[in-house]
Amino acid sequence: MPVNETLATYSDWLYRSALGVYLFAILLYAVEQAFAHVPRKKAEALVGAGAPVPGILVDEPKSALSRSERIGRMGAALTVLGALLHLGSLVMRGLSAGRAPWGNMYEYMSLLCLAAVVTWIVLMVKFPIRRLGAFVLTPILILLFLGGTVLYAESAPVQPALRSYWLVIHVSVISISSGVLLIPGVTSILFLLKDRKVDRFPKLPSADVLDRMSYRTTVLAFPLFTAGIICGAIWAEAAWGRFWGWDPKETVAFVSWVVYAAYLHARATAGWRGRGAAWINIVGFALNVFNLFFINLVTSGLHSYAGL
Repeated sequence: MPVNETLATYSDWLYRSALGVYLFAILLYAVEQAFAHVPRKKAEALVGAGAPVPGILVDEPKSALSRSERIGRMGAALTVLGALLHLGSLVMRGLSAGRAPWGNMYEYMSLLCLAAVVTWIVLMVKFPIRRLGAFVLTPILILLFLGGTVLYAESAPVQPALRSYWLVIHVSVISISSGVLLIPGVTSILFLLKDRKVDRFPKLPSADVLDRMSYRTTVLAFPLFTAGIICGAIWAEAAWGRFWGWDPKETVAFVSWVVYAAYLHARATAGWRGRGAAWINIVGFALNVFNLFFINLVTSGLHSYAGL
């Protein structure tokens, strides 16, 4: 099927537009983080006949949205706009080539980052964490920049080895789950900062919120990641005549799976909650990044085709 160059061009424009919108959103999140007030303050509480008890933390009274909060909301709105442009770029890329738009490293990276952004948007609805937007979107923007420059590939049909319905199933599930797992990696790092030096990071959400957010996001992504590995094994049996061959990418994916399983077990065990579990999650995050770049771009193996 010939490539529709017009749609491919629209896809590139939407991709670059999404990057610009994400960058602007990061700046707005950073402004909110820098100028936001700490939601609780020290005040004197009256006890009994009016004797003051200094140093008690009390809530600040409700008031109209501050300027920093309005800026943060603008950042959140731009994040949603960026996600829509990002989705449009993937749809246009798929239509231009007449296939699923994740057949090379550039497209894989784009889908992975879109999954991370959508996860962040959902978490902003569930948790009071909007001010973390600059921390979360910055690594995503870096990945998208690398994808659109170093890893960019023209729209084209996939190689024969990828012409299978398993491309739609396996690659999409793995990339989406990997994108979701980027978020708890970042929040686990922030958890360690908040847990160790509370006074130096008063504007971060509480350590408990960061811990619960990391855990719930990993709980959501882990079954998807597991399903992606299983689908890959089935595709490998159909394509290469074996379910598992300890290819470099398969090996690192399996090690990542073990680490995330260990994190979930540690998080459910009272003695390993908190810092210990967060460090395990960060190791899983590091392995995901290692698998994404070093294994895909440096080593050679059965997955070294179509830029993957």
